[in-house]
Amino acid sequence: MSFRDFVKKLEKEDKIVKIDKEVSMDFEIANILSALDGKVVFFNNIKDSSFPIIGNFISSRDLIASSLNTTKEQLLSKLSWATKNLKEPEIVSDAPCQEVEEEVDLNKLPILRYMPKDGGKYIASAVCITKDPETGIRNSCFHRLMLLDKSHFVARIVENRGTDTALKKNGELDIAICIGNSVPVLISAATSLPKGVDELKMANALQETKLVKCKTIDVEVPADTEIVLEGRITEKKVKEGPFLDLTETYDRIREQNVIEIRKITHRKNALFHALLPGRGEHKLLMGMPREVTIFNEVNKVCECKNVLITPGGCSWLHAIVQIKKKNSDDGKKAIEAAFKGHSSLKHCVVVDDDINIYDPLDVEWAIATRVQADKDVVILKDQPSSSLDPSAVHEPGKKAVTTKAGVDATIPFGKTDKSFKKENYGKVDLKNYL
Repeated sequence: MSFRDFVKKLEKEDKIVKIDKEVSMDFEIANILSALDGKVVFFNNIKDSSFPIIGNFISSRDLIASSLNTTKEQLLSKLSWATKNLKEPEIVSDAPCQEVEEEVDLNKLPILRYMPKDGGKYIASAVCITKDPETGIRNSCFHRLMLLDKSHFVARIVENRGTDTALKKNGELDIAICIGNSVPVLISAATSLPKGVDELKMANALQETKLVKCKTIDVEVPADTEIVLEGRITEKKVKEGPFLDLTETYDRIREQNVIEIRKITHRKNALFHALLPGRGEHKLLMGMPREVTIFNEVNKVCECKNVLITPGGCSWLHAIVQIKKKNSDDGKKAIEAAFKGHSSLKHCVVVDDDINIYDPLDVEWAIATRVQADKDVVILKDQPSSSLDPSAVHEPGKKAVTTKAGVDATIPFGKTDKSFKKENYGKVDLKNYL
């Protein structure tokens, strides 16, 4: 389903909150989205813009599962399958995303100011697509975009990742900024696939995702996306930020590249996707795809049953890994593989398959009853860190550094006595007593 097809589906199921009152792009929409986190919201009366806004689009696992025609219990296996069964997308010559061509004026878009301390108005929902100038391979990812004027953004481009690597080869780089994407495109762009792998092939494996070539640059974009901004990343740099990130704390100000927008195309009656920083949709969209990469890596060394990037760990820094333990060192192997599967991971807990990883009390019980710190806690010093971790060591021009920890909260190997298992009371029908 395209972005708008899923919106229509949710409308039929009465799962969208509609706001008809005129609302402001400055703080008001963000505050409403925060109050309704977990519920899809449709704003159809935006002050100073004719584009309606959809927010909290995939702010729960149930919403993501519904869009992919699966259940939240089967999400991980479906996404894992797609990473291993990539499918080349079809290129078409005519596409909905090019139904309308606009004169470039970014001020006409309903770009939000989220928080009073933000460096400016931001687009946080866009999938940015570039091509490596040497290999021609597409890269799809997220860059937050701070509005500068009617034709320019400054983008946060993370060092040594796809866009940055391609940009360094030529100094400048064509870029397509896509707003209002299908869930497969959003999830795939957020997934850390191996270098040189086209994320749109994963999207096409999840659901047919046709592409169309942009009007002014040699970049292909999803044919059914709502809005496409065609432009070029320039060598000019200006200050970007501050901006609220996954940790719900402000990321620092940096000198970042300016993007010049040269063409705008969009669907008729286009919908604008607004993503609320630091809340449910942001956290799920960024954290959940890392469950897939951890799951795939852990399965290389032992039997992995499930993975959860926890909301309490900012949906980025903490993971619970569930395994079926068959060897004495499976827990330690799983810890090592988890850090490999998600390089920004800071703390990891490995549990047996009798522990409910979605219940923090159950996970804490496993730590309390199955862990001896001198044997079961792995400490890794001076490790590459996420730039989002405020407690890490941050030095200008260098990769952040942190200490990581893994906890093997599995039953000690060979222990068969029942002291490591919970005992349950018998079930009764309370209707017989109350």
